[in-house]
Amino acid sequence: MTMANTLPTTMRAIEISTPGGPEGLTLCERPVPTPKADEIVIKLAYAGVNRPDALQRAGLYNPPPGASDLPGLEGAGEVVAIGAAVSEWRIGDQVCALLPGGGYADYVATPAAHALPVPKGLSLKEAACLPETFFTVWSNVFMRGGLQAGERFLVHGGSSGIGTTAIQLARAFGARVFATAGSAEKCKACEGLGAERAINYHDEDFVELMKAEGGANLILDMVGGDYIPRNVRALAMEGRLVNIAFLQGSKAELNFAQVMMRRLTLTGSTLRPQSDAAKAKIAEALMAKVWPLVEAGQVGPVMHSEFALAQASQAHALMETNAHIGKIVLKL
Repeated sequence: MTMANTLPTTMRAIEISTPGGPEGLTLCERPVPTPKADEIVIKLAYAGVNRPDALQRAGLYNPPPGASDLPGLEGAGEVVAIGAAVSEWRIGDQVCALLPGGGYADYVATPAAHALPVPKGLSLKEAACLPETFFTVWSNVFMRGGLQAGERFLVHGGSSGIGTTAIQLARAFGARVFATAGSAEKCKACEGLGAERAINYHDEDFVELMKAEGGANLILDMVGGDYIPRNVRALAMEGRLVNIAFLQGSKAELNFAQVMMRRLTLTGSTLRPQSDAAKAKIAEALMAKVWPLVEAGQVGPVMHSEFALAQASQAHALMETNAHIGKIVLKL
């Protein structure tokens, strides 16, 4: 193991003292982690705040075996310790990384293969907002969903961190992009990012609008519930539906004759439980195909607000209002 000269033995962290509401997030002191052979330790400057963090806080999303019990799935900072088997990073490198957990802390350990260099032109604050959403969107929209140039792509929750990323990437790779959102302001933001049409779901029916366009070739959905049969109706012949979350529940009644007759594909995934090797492949693809777009200014994070680490509960409370557009970060 290689380490920076003066690492402390303890650090500040946010732990889930009581599963439930945002008030269960409390400041604590923990040992600074040491890297396994294939890991690096990052001194974090910023950590992203994401929906899975809130689910874990509520007691609905346990970390995978061996992962930190602390919330936090992405961050950016400086490499301060390197495991014995790691050759791609050096002490002092600035990186952003997908984390198995533990991001709400001054220091975090993560597999070296899940880190990416901070893109040229981006601050550490901006870079901290990339990993969770970019890994999720790339793996689900492009690797699993197979989005192609010229196809009609619909993303629900277009003003969320996932949505703002999906709109930009789909547009950058030549798709026709549609999005749903819950206010005129959010719809305007989606169109500003590259959606040719944003649908206010309070006023309009996305099924009818997509049918009028010929149906969606691909839909990315994190809503679930009664959106599932509506998504099926909104798909074009041989369309694909990818589910990545279920804000309105994971159960729905569905007429599978539609799936057969129109040769539809229904799939989905979660990112955190996937193997280290699977996440490393996503990181490689992002480095090759997406990082050049970020460095060229074609794609980037949409920032909403910043909170101090000790204000993690306020950050979670804001996220659960759904009032934000883009990403919320914690400053370490």
